Amino acid sequence: QVQLVESGGGLVQAGGSLRLSCAASGRTVSRYAMGWFRQAPGKEREFVAAIGWSGGSKYYSDSVKGRFAISRDNAKNTVYLQMNSLKFEDTAVYYCAGVRSDYARVRGDEYDYWGQGTQVTVSS
Repeated sequence: QVQLVESGGGLVQAGGSLRLSCAASGRTVSRYAMGWFRQAPGKEREFVAAIGWSGGSKYYSDSVKGRFAISRDNAKNTVYLQMNSLKFEDTAVYYCAGVRSDYARVRGDEYDYWGQGTQVTVSS
């Protein structure tokens, strides 16, 4: 089993930055594809970003492309989401997810492991 714990969320003004972290435990996730998803109040969960096990392949939703960056440190069993130029509409609970895979996944139903989420609130 893999346990995922997100951290780094909080309250930030529009235009500001936050870096989310997702620490994995239970087993190494160096051969896992990892992703970030978010869910805003009253909305369905949506894909944000994904990264392959080596970090060579990365995918982003159109809404965050150019502003967010996903990265990973396999030695630390941790995945990051750097969020810049935050907008009010980025307000959501952000979830980290993982799946044993050689390539990145963008669909939530393809992931096996999920964290509890961290709240990101952007004030306008």
